[in-house]
Formats: sequence, C-alpha cells, structure tokens
Amino acid sequence: MIQTTNLDLFAGVPVANHATARAWYEQLLGSSPSFLPHDTEAVWELAEHRYMYIVQLPEHAGHARHTLFVADLDALVAQIAERGLDPVERETYSNGVRKITYRDPDGNEIGFGGAPL
Repeated sequence: MIQTTNLDLFAGVPVANHATARAWYEQLLGSSPSFLPHDTEAVWELAEHRYMYIVQLPEHAGHARHTLFVADLDALVAQIAERGLDPVERETYSNGVRKITYRDPDGNEIGFGGAPL
C-alpha cells in the first residue's frame, strides 16, 4: 500500500498543441498555470500537493481520462460555464454520485464528480 502522507500527485494530459491546450485548460480550471517547467508543459496546482499538467506529446494526445471529486459540483460547473465551457456528458450513477465530463480539443476527458444531491 502506498503511504498517503507526504504524497504529491501529478496527473498528466498529453496534448497535440501546447498553446491551444493551455488556453482551454486555463478556461476550464479558471487560472493560469502554477508553473511552466518548459516551453511545452504547463502545471496547475489543484490542491496542496495535487497537480494536473499538460505536455505536448502529439502521438499520445487524446488518451487521458481523469476524474476529480469536488465538494460543490454544481458551483464548479456554473463557474466553468461562466468561462464559456459546457460539459459533453452528465451522468448520475445508481448510488446518486454525479459526474460531469468535459473534453479538451484533443479528446482528453476531464471529469468532475460530486456527492449525491
């Protein structure tokens, strides 16, 4: 079992075009990247020690699937809509858990989950 204390998570998303993807992720996440390791990579700190990054790797673009569980799903979806992005899918599982999915220009899926209403 992995020790969860002092654990940093970096979730990677391969993209075809760094500039196009960076603009889309800034719109989705509502901020500029936290840091830029190099010209074709951008990193956002989503929570303490938890990061999502995009990196230009055209041969792998479109294959990422990440889901982030958030405390207030409805508020987040409303904020993202104000920034001009709409989800491609809305699901409610049999246990009431909800998932809202967005798809970047390459087809990578970023989902946000929330507790039952």
